[in-house]
Amino acid sequence: MSGRVLVGVKRVIDYAVKIRVKPDNSGVVTDGVKHSMNPFCEIAVEEAVKLKEKKLIKEVVAVSCGPQQAQETIRTALAMGADRGIHVEVSGKDYETLGPLQVSKIMAALAKKEDAQLVILGKQAIDDDCNQTGQMTAAILDWPQGTFASEVSLEGDKVKVVREIDGGLESIKINTPAVVTADLRLNTPRYATLPNIMKAKKKKIVNMKPADLGVDLTSRLEVLRVDEPPQRQAGVKVETVDDLVGKLKETGRI
Repeated sequence: MSGRVLVGVKRVIDYAVKIRVKPDNSGVVTDGVKHSMNPFCEIAVEEAVKLKEKKLIKEVVAVSCGPQQAQETIRTALAMGADRGIHVEVSGKDYETLGPLQVSKIMAALAKKEDAQLVILGKQAIDDDCNQTGQMTAAILDWPQGTFASEVSLEGDKVKVVREIDGGLESIKINTPAVVTADLRLNTPRYATLPNIMKAKKKKIVNMKPADLGVDLTSRLEVLRVDEPPQRQAGVKVETVDDLVGKLKETGRI
């Protein structure tokens, strides 16, 4: 398959940052907080670049939806080896309510516009943990999907995907065009070297709005309240089994 691959790259709060809830409980604090590329999206980019290095595909296009800062995430993907980027600008209230359904509509529209043979996404984002965008994108396009991929190989016009499931591993073979979502063990993403970071600054990023793709961002969900998890209570040490049983009865556990 000598075609084009779209890779979704999401800008999320960095995994090392302690999340804080806003005082009004409307969401989490994002201002002045370090952001980076979603780790599963990094894996997706790495896999796409590897396919290009093997000369199995001709072009890798990185796509991100979000405010102006999302271009930094696209630049990271370009430094890792993507050829060009597409920034679908979403800001303000639309960005706050942007969910998997809206993103999947954008990805599906771009897949058609760019005549992509493969869409590779991270299986989930570490901010909302939805694990829905890949499946919804495949459904909207009516394309085959290979989710939770721990191994991907192209065989002519088919994609072989080894999937991680509860019982172990499952191997499937699907026709292209297709949607694949990357699991943790698919690969180890490379670090962007300084020369590649400098080269990425010269690579092209196209800006567009959801309306340019005919996508309606109206959300069907409403966040009522965001709360921090309750503080964990300190444990109690007991000396004997009888003491343990007594404590369990005392707290109403048995």
